[in-house]
Amino acid sequence: MSTEQNKAIVLQFYKAFDTRNLDQAVALLSSDFIAHQAGVPKPLDREEFKQFGTTFYLAFSNGQHRFDQVIIEGDRVVTCGTFTGIHSGNFQGLPPTGKPITLSIMHIDRVRNGEIVEHWGQGDALGLMQQLGIVFLPGPTLIPRIVRNLLTKPFKKS
Repeated sequence: MSTEQNKAIVLQFYKAFDTRNLDQAVALLSSDFIAHQAGVPKPLDREEFKQFGTTFYLAFSNGQHRFDQVIIEGDRVVTCGTFTGIHSGNFQGLPPTGKPITLSIMHIDRVRNGEIVEHWGQGDALGLMQQLGIVFLPGPTLIPRIVRNLLTKPFKKS
């Protein structure tokens, strides 16, 4: 297949997810599909990836991918941009906040014979949690350093 055909398949996949046509999206994945998601300890097969995507889309209504860059190299299609949505469902134990979110994303999808066979996904998880109002606190080993820094700051010369 040509690089332009590979690009069209990948963009069709994300559009199907955005329009919540999961059957159409999954139909573009090969039976031996594998996904590598940042923050997920093991690769996901086709069914696990569908569950991962379903969970995300149930949590964030009006989900839309917007790609600033689409780079094609051989059988790989790189998409960089943002995902936007409204936090309208449970997400990792957090009840809906109704807040809009914008998540920076980067994907690499490998296409073979008109199907996506491999996916690598990266999203700004920390930024997402901050937008949802989740605050991360420093761990116990960092607290003494922060306190020392704050106490000695007035005595340091600029």
